[in-house]
Amino acid sequence: MSDDLTAKRKDAHLDLCATEEVAPKENSTLLDQVRLVHCAMPELAVKEVDLSFRLFGKRLKAPLLVTGMTGGTERAWKVNQDLALVAEEFGVAFGVGSQRAMVERPELTPTFAVRKVAPTTVLVGNIGLAQASRLGVDAVRRLSDAIGADGLALHLNPGQELSQPEGDRDFRQGYETVRQLVKVLGDRLLVKETGCGISPEVARRLVDCGVRHLDVSGLGGTSWVRVEQLRSDGVARDVGALFSSWGIPTAAAVASVRRTVGPQVTLVAAGGIRSGLDVARALALGADLGGLALPLFQAQQRGGVEALRAAMDAIVTGLTQALVLTGSRTPAELRKRPKVITGELRDWLSALNDEERTHG
Repeated sequence: MSDDLTAKRKDAHLDLCATEEVAPKENSTLLDQVRLVHCAMPELAVKEVDLSFRLFGKRLKAPLLVTGMTGGTERAWKVNQDLALVAEEFGVAFGVGSQRAMVERPELTPTFAVRKVAPTTVLVGNIGLAQASRLGVDAVRRLSDAIGADGLALHLNPGQELSQPEGDRDFRQGYETVRQLVKVLGDRLLVKETGCGISPEVARRLVDCGVRHLDVSGLGGTSWVRVEQLRSDGVARDVGALFSSWGIPTAAAVASVRRTVGPQVTLVAAGGIRSGLDVARALALGADLGGLALPLFQAQQRGGVEALRAAMDAIVTGLTQALVLTGSRTPAELRKRPKVITGELRDWLSALNDEERTHG
C-alpha cells in the first residue's frame, strides 16, 4: 500500500467517525441486559471507593483504557495529543492507533509520540497481526520502543480487512506470529479485536500461546466494517452493509472469555462502552478494564480538550456511582455482587458455554 493511500485512509476514518453513523443502531453490546442489584444501604462513603488498577506495572487511578484509534497524519497528531493529555490527567491508560504508517514513513513517528503530554500514564502501542507477521518481532518491538510505550496492542481485524478493497486477504500463521511476539514482549503484549469480538475458543488458544492481556472489543460500538463500507462503492459497499452487524456482542464476549481463561488474564472490555455504568456492567461480568474511544473522540471534535475532560469526568463519576449503589468499594467487590442477566445475552452465554464445552 502506498504511503499517501495510508494517510488518506486514516483521515477518511476520522471524518467518518466524527460525522457518520459508524456504530449501527441495530448493533447492541447487550450490556443493557446486565442489571446490577441496588443496595439501599451501601455503608460506605464515595471517598472510600478505590478504582485503581495495575496495568503493565503501573498504577491507574481508574480501570479505563482510551483504546487505540489513530495516528499518521497532522490531524491524527492533534487527536492523539488531546486524548493522551486527558488520559494523563485522569490517570487512565492511553493507546495509539495502528503504527503501520510509522513503518511506511518513519518521519510520521511524531504523530504517535505523546510522552511530552503523558509522561507517566500507561501508553500502549499498536500494530496489526498481518503487519506484525511481515515485519518480524524485532521490528515490532522497535515500533513500541520508539514511542516509549509500556505495552503493545496486536490488533485482529479480519472483518475490517475483508471490507477494504486494499485490505489483507491472507490470515494464516496468526497464532505462530503471536507465539513469537510473546517470546520477545512477554507480558507487554495485549491482543485485541477491533469490534467483532473474541470468542472463548480463540481466547483459549491465545492464552495457550502465552498471551496474558486480552481486549475482547466486541460488537456494539464502532463497526470498522461499517466504516470501510462507507468508504467503498459497488460490491464492496453492498457486502460491507451485509456484515456491518457481524460479531460477538461485547457483554457476551467478556463473560464467556472470562469463564474460559480464568482470573490470571487481564481482560479489557471495549466495543460500545459509552458510560461509567457500561464500564461497571462490564466489570461485573469479569472485565478488569473498560476501553473506549469514539465518545471521547467525538467530544474532542465538538469542544476540544475541555469537552474531552467533561466526557471523561462523566465516565469516572458514573462508574464510581455504580460502585456505591451496589455497596462495592472496589471493582473486585462489584464482581461478587448479585446481577441479573436477561434476554439475548443469556442466550449468547448459553450457546458459547455449550460450544466451549464441546471444543475446550
